[in-house]
Amino acid sequence: TLLWETLGKQFLEYEQVAPFLIPEDQQRRLIEFLPLFLKAWEQSAGVIILPNIQLLASEVSKLLTKEIKKNLNGKPAEEARLALEQLLQQKGEAGNGYLLLKSVYLLSQTDLRTMWNIIGSGLPAALMQCLYLFFTVPLKKTSDDRETSEDDVQTQEMLVKIMLNMYKEEQGVEELLTADKLQSLIIATSSLWDQCSHSWKVPTGRVLRTISKAQTKTSIVHLQAVDCIKIAVQNLFTLADKLPACDVCEAASIVLCFVKDSYPVSSALLTEFENNDGYQLLLKILLRCEGLQQNEGDPYLDEILDMLTCLTTCGKTELKVSGNIVHPQLPHFDFERTQSSGMTVKNLQPFQVLQSIFQRSNDQHLCGRILAAIGTIWAWDRVNFFLLEWTLQPINQFTDIIHFKPQPVQIQFFRLVESIVLDLSYVPHEILKKVQYLIKENVVPFCTLTALQCLLSMTQKDLLFSDIFRDSGLLGLLLALLRKEAKILRKSAGTHLPDLKKGTEKELNVVMLEMVAALTARSVRNTVVLKDYGMVPYIKIFLDDECYRSATLSILEQLSVINYEEYMSIIIGALCSSTQWELHLKLDLLKSLLRILESPKSHSAFRTCSGFNGLLSLLSDMEGALQDPPSGQWAAVGQNCILELVFYTLQGITAALHLDPVNSNFFQRNGLFEKMAEDLGSLGCFCTEGKRQIPVSLEKKRTFAEFLDAAFCTSEPFPAWLKNCIWILNFLDHMVKGTLHQESYFKERKPEMGEGSRDDQEAPQAQEEHPVAFNRPGKKLRASAYMLWENPEQKLEMRDCAIVHAGAVCVMMRLLPKLYKEGHAQLSQEIQCALVDHIQSLVKSEKSRQVMCESGLLGTIITSCQDAFCSDSHPLHLPLTRVFEKLASQAVEPHVLR
Repeated sequence: TLLWETLGKQFLEYEQVAPFLIPEDQQRRLIEFLPLFLKAWEQSAGVIILPNIQLLASEVSKLLTKEIKKNLNGKPAEEARLALEQLLQQKGEAGNGYLLLKSVYLLSQTDLRTMWNIIGSGLPAALMQCLYLFFTVPLKKTSDDRETSEDDVQTQEMLVKIMLNMYKEEQGVEELLTADKLQSLIIATSSLWDQCSHSWKVPTGRVLRTISKAQTKTSIVHLQAVDCIKIAVQNLFTLADKLPACDVCEAASIVLCFVKDSYPVSSALLTEFENNDGYQLLLKILLRCEGLQQNEGDPYLDEILDMLTCLTTCGKTELKVSGNIVHPQLPHFDFERTQSSGMTVKNLQPFQVLQSIFQRSNDQHLCGRILAAIGTIWAWDRVNFFLLEWTLQPINQFTDIIHFKPQPVQIQFFRLVESIVLDLSYVPHEILKKVQYLIKENVVPFCTLTALQCLLSMTQKDLLFSDIFRDSGLLGLLLALLRKEAKILRKSAGTHLPDLKKGTEKELNVVMLEMVAALTARSVRNTVVLKDYGMVPYIKIFLDDECYRSATLSILEQLSVINYEEYMSIIIGALCSSTQWELHLKLDLLKSLLRILESPKSHSAFRTCSGFNGLLSLLSDMEGALQDPPSGQWAAVGQNCILELVFYTLQGITAALHLDPVNSNFFQRNGLFEKMAEDLGSLGCFCTEGKRQIPVSLEKKRTFAEFLDAAFCTSEPFPAWLKNCIWILNFLDHMVKGTLHQESYFKERKPEMGEGSRDDQEAPQAQEEHPVAFNRPGKKLRASAYMLWENPEQKLEMRDCAIVHAGAVCVMMRLLPKLYKEGHAQLSQEIQCALVDHIQSLVKSEKSRQVMCESGLLGTIITSCQDAFCSDSHPLHLPLTRVFEKLASQAVEPHVLR
């Protein structure tokens, strides 16, 4: 602050005596002041504190302008350029020119009033003359000059920064017109780009772009009067033939900036550009950019494309077009009410350049940028799509040639087509016809795939497309293609030949199936078409390949809407014919079956198609699968997968029994609960030896809920067989209550394209990570079924646990003796007691006891545990007797008691 006060006094003295000094003394006093000014600035972190900073800026700028003119006056270009460099160089002690330049540089960054004083000094025209010389007259550096290159860069940065600060103001641009160097420099960039000073190319471009943004009516008239744009375009035509494309782009972008930025003020320069074949020039330049590397020519190529895009809105009158809206259209589409935002296309010529480049070029970057530009124009105003498509028909025409373009361009194009529907809510019928023809011809499989994915996305948006693509023949085309592929699959089945369909071709089959699934979803009419085509036998062929399975099941599920029996016959048949090791196929079929069994109307078809026997046969096929340790081929299959199959099988049975007295009676009358108990008992985790149980004294007695929680805990030293038993009993417990089909314990698998079928294989280490495939209770499921088991007595009082399927209790009772395993006597007896206590809690309510008695299964319960009933010393004798007494107290018929 003290230093600034001293400087303020010194400058006040200078201000008072300056009018009385001769120019030489005035200049000397000012030059002597500047080193102190710069020192004060450095010591005060860039803060300038002077009472009359505007006067200082004016005096310093005038003196710098005077020095520049003195060094340039009457000298040839090269000599003038050298003189300028010497003037502005920082020597051993800062030269006068450098002191003036740095001072103006600092003052130009203060405030607008100070900047106006700098502009009024005549400096804008003087520095433009300097820039012209620096750009157009390259100097050869000697070895001695290389040491000062860092100083040159610093000097250049200060010069450019001063010019940017001055020329961003309209007043600064107006001052330029006092000399002729602005138009000279613009023309020089278009003619001397290959001969100019390389180090001044980028700075010159920055300065000219800044001037372009601040153009005024006067400056535009001035440039038009000297045919600046006309001459520049002519020069660029010449450059375009001999310079690399990236260099021509850089030069052309500067000229085009003046054309584009001047339009809001006056259309004169745009008119001059158009009248002198400016668009043909841009087309020529841009087509030469084919094959450039990703970053070569950027950002100037992108800048030209952006400016061309902007020029589409530069026109005096609105385009008036009236198109014929083809129906049907989406319900919420109304062209008459489409509001314009004002950013509408008014100039078709620049768009025609973009369109021509896309049609004539196969360059990925160029074509991609043009599609992005079209998307931008549509985003400005939704009316623009109609203005362009009803005049130049770009998308319609691009569809004919899109298969020639690189794959990323194809993807981008069909996303653009998709956006017409998704964003504009318009159905472009003519374009869709061409896309459909592209699919039919299938010239390039990847393009066909991308086109079909586009139509699939539309179909999933609105049910209207199910009718459109049926009436257009697309559904029939897809069915014919799938029939052909199914025949090929059927011929290759069992031949052990490698899959001939790989990569794009296989993915195309997947999308065709997904498209048919989307077209038949919620459309009974399309489903009938599929059936009338005789496609059902062919569609089910695709079930064997995991990549095709999801879409195939969706189609078959839709078929169930018109014929449950046919669906059940296919699914049950596929389950029964699947091999013992096709676990994932079985899982997918069971999940599909569960979705259909949600409808009560399907239960009868399930029963008549031998659904119950079919599902129980799955359990029979898994005999010994859960042995500990695993044996045979089961050793290569993760036990999680086996438990998952058991779970979904029991879920399917429960869903078919749910609220269906006929099915429940059928299942019980045919002894299928007994069959289920037999099949579950043979899985390998339950003991099948039937040895006599040796009573042991229990040190602790855990509840069934505590056993279940412990089974989830990896730190609990439970043997694998016991964990598996607990899980199966858990499933049966939910089956007893009729809620098993509503539970979800396992994470969904999502097969990916390119993976081999996972049937017949499972990571061996999966059996060591037993609980990880489950959705652990206490997290997702704690709020549902498992809430009962945190505190069984308390929860049972809050919720009625009526027995829905008494036969499932019998299954649990039949498995009870098989929970005993030698070597684990105490643990076996503890889980047995826990299960009996749990069953006792289930029959606690009168309603539950009534269901059990009416089922006529009391005798089954007694015979399944006769050893325990007949021996007073048996550890289960007392708890089982209590269960029986509770049930017998409900019986009203004497023969039931007998």
